[in-house]
Amino acid sequence: MSEKKKTTIILFSGEYDKAMAAYIIANGAAAYDHEVTIFHTFWGLNALRKDNQVPIKKGFLEKIFGKMMPRGADKMGLSKMNYLGMGPKMIKHVMKKHNAMPLPDLINMAQEQDVKLLACTMTMDLLGLQKDELLDNIEYGGVGAYVGDSEDGNITLFV
Repeated sequence: MSEKKKTTIILFSGEYDKAMAAYIIANGAAAYDHEVTIFHTFWGLNALRKDNQVPIKKGFLEKIFGKMMPRGADKMGLSKMNYLGMGPKMIKHVMKKHNAMPLPDLINMAQEQDVKLLACTMTMDLLGLQKDELLDNIEYGGVGAYVGDSEDGNITLFV
């Protein structure tokens, strides 16, 4: 019996459409019985942030970063045609009209398919993000954890 194929994705972008593409590919690979890891680093961590504010004691810079970054996948902007927030509203309207799954639902589906959602701990430290601010049932690690998952990978993507 052959070993399970692996797909690893580095999600660096904090933009809704790019994160959506990463999660569509991850869910598709999982449906094809791949072992899938999405390594969320830098702005890609915003896809894992909880929508609600979590009362956590933070330093001044960490508070500023927290206010500047979108809280949750649904609040991420588009890479193009953002238009002061109108772009995301328009694309979500078109997606709903065409029965396309929004990003938060794609993230839930990935968790249901046992896609490993890996949050970069180094970036969390840099941006002042704490585990309580991120979704439940995700994993934490650094580059070593990602490399361990990807070294025998069949597909590796950087989004």
